[in-house]
Amino acid sequence: MGCVTAVPVPQPRAAAATAAMSSRRSLAAALFLGAAGATVVLLAAGRTWAEGTASVGGGSVSLEASGSDVTGVPTALAIVGLAALVALFAVRRAGRLLVAVLLSLSGVGAATAALLGASGSGALDERAARTTGDAAATVDALTHTLWPYVTAGGGVLLLLAGFLALRYGRGWPSMSGRYERDGTPRARKERPVDPDRPEDLWKALDRGEDPTR
Repeated sequence: MGCVTAVPVPQPRAAAATAAMSSRRSLAAALFLGAAGATVVLLAAGRTWAEGTASVGGGSVSLEASGSDVTGVPTALAIVGLAALVALFAVRRAGRLLVAVLLSLSGVGAATAALLGASGSGALDERAARTTGDAAATVDALTHTLWPYVTAGGGVLLLLAGFLALRYGRGWPSMSGRYERDGTPRARKERPVDPDRPEDLWKALDRGEDPTR
């Protein structure tokens, strides 16, 4: 007789557990990437992006411009990305898809704005004009720091969080129904009045009920 080898059949529970684990991991990764990306953008945008000097009265004065002086787009989009990250749990189906797209676009916009402002001199030229009182003055000895590229890296993290939401967001949990308000009054469960408990009698009287029934 030939030897019959038993082929193990995958168990539905094991498959469901694996899918749930994958969903939790993707959710945790998206939350981490989104929160980290927004934090990096907000912090890096407040750092010095460009430095230079302006000639004043035969001498020179040092000038510097932060990321927020160069462009306010990364900061604004980081806040939008954080809001979208939170909103992922408040919406379902098509709404979650739209929020995931918004999260991705926030990352793209923040990274693009940071890269476009990484080599600009407009903010320091304006500061040089104000400092010297000459509208035609420009900044001298212009140098740039690495903070714009750090900001762009934060935007990429937001983008990755958006990609994860687009790919796995359908399987993520949403806000529990007990937190959703549909405007309808909900029945309140009342504990039966215990005549041996004076506090129950007083509570029944406060509610306008007859505690002797």
